[in-house]
Amino acid sequence: MKLRIDEVNSEVKHVAFGLAEGAVNDLLARGPVQEYKLEGPVAVTVSYYRSGADLIFEGTLKVSAVGVCGRCAEPFHGGYERNFRFVVAPASSSVGTDSELRTEDLEFSYYSGEHIDLSPLLREQAILSLPIRPLCKESCRGLCATCGANLNLDSCRCQPQLTDSRTAGIRVLNASRIVH
Repeated sequence: MKLRIDEVNSEVKHVAFGLAEGAVNDLLARGPVQEYKLEGPVAVTVSYYRSGADLIFEGTLKVSAVGVCGRCAEPFHGGYERNFRFVVAPASSSVGTDSELRTEDLEFSYYSGEHIDLSPLLREQAILSLPIRPLCKESCRGLCATCGANLNLDSCRCQPQLTDSRTAGIRVLNASRIVH
């Protein structure tokens, strides 16, 4: 979504639109979070206005994604929502500021020129809406460490291994006492 800077004034404006999922999926495929793929456009509602030279954007986005569970490795579908707020200031206001990152800087960006493209900021928010650890459900039992069976679908028939190589010497000592 591109806006002309001179069309943003102190009057609050509202807009709703769909952000194409392709660019977000490209970022997900190239980045460290490859467990998700968006299933459709990101639904965005945003309100924006000007405060002095700063442009303020607040809104909500909704994402529908398919993920791969981190416990059972099965695909699952999920819907996620995220509220966002960011301030965009003229690039000239960044000159002479200290380089130490503050908490409020995380929702702060700069613009230059006659237009501002919100798409990169909204793609970032879409990725941030996804959970860090993908789980099909909180109670997912995962996979058997021995045979790999999905414990959500079936109980495995593996015998629990009670032996631990660290205690093998103690078992030998106890066995020798029983024999004598």
